[in-house]
Amino acid sequence: MKRDKSTILENQMLADGIYKMTLETPECAFTAPGQFAMLEVPEKFLRRPISVSSYDSDRYVLIYKVVGDGTKKLSRMEPGEKISSLTGLGNGYDVDTIPDGCTLIGGGIGIPPMLGLAKSLVIAGKKCRVILGFNTANEVFLVDEFKNFTDDITVMTADGSYGQKGFVTDAFDTLDYACACGPLKMLQALDGKVRKGQFSLEARMGCGFGACMGCSIQTKVGSQRVCKEGPVFDKEVLLWETL
Repeated sequence: MKRDKSTILENQMLADGIYKMTLETPECAFTAPGQFAMLEVPEKFLRRPISVSSYDSDRYVLIYKVVGDGTKKLSRMEPGEKISSLTGLGNGYDVDTIPDGCTLIGGGIGIPPMLGLAKSLVIAGKKCRVILGFNTANEVFLVDEFKNFTDDITVMTADGSYGQKGFVTDAFDTLDYACACGPLKMLQALDGKVRKGQFSLEARMGCGFGACMGCSIQTKVGSQRVCKEGPVFDKEVLLWETL
């Protein structure tokens, strides 16, 4: 974990209610795809957890959805403004254990971490298939960016207005291994069709680094904190009935 005072380089709308914020930092603290940052929002007491879509040595990219007053304030911040954050948080995807040809599945605002994972897999010399799920065409984002890392991309929309009609689970029968991030209902639906994998969970967080215990969940290996031991867990340890 690192405390940052980062400079906003861009903060632009990608799709309906979806924004991309690029931040310049003196020294990037992220070490694995799937980690997140806790951003300090003006006039708000609690920081907001936001997943990271990509990072390099001196900058990182956050993609977030405007869902309340806090994220609305974030969306109004301008390039050149400074923002305080905690970076390099959480347990990300373990690229070394992901098999070649793995399927990456993202739904809605769970899609950004999959972009960073796709990039990391390519760097590691591994191929991947990507399945992305959205509600409708005006919410679609990042599809072109995924094309930099794979030619095997399937886009699903619930209303059929873009790509194929249906949910991400309609894009395949069963999978031996998959990495996923998205709404809990999506992950639960995937559980019955994916034998093994790494799933990233969403949770309300107070501190973001494991001190407050507010995001604790019960797993097959005991109590775990989504912000510390997660947000990425081996699918096999999750107890869906407790989530």
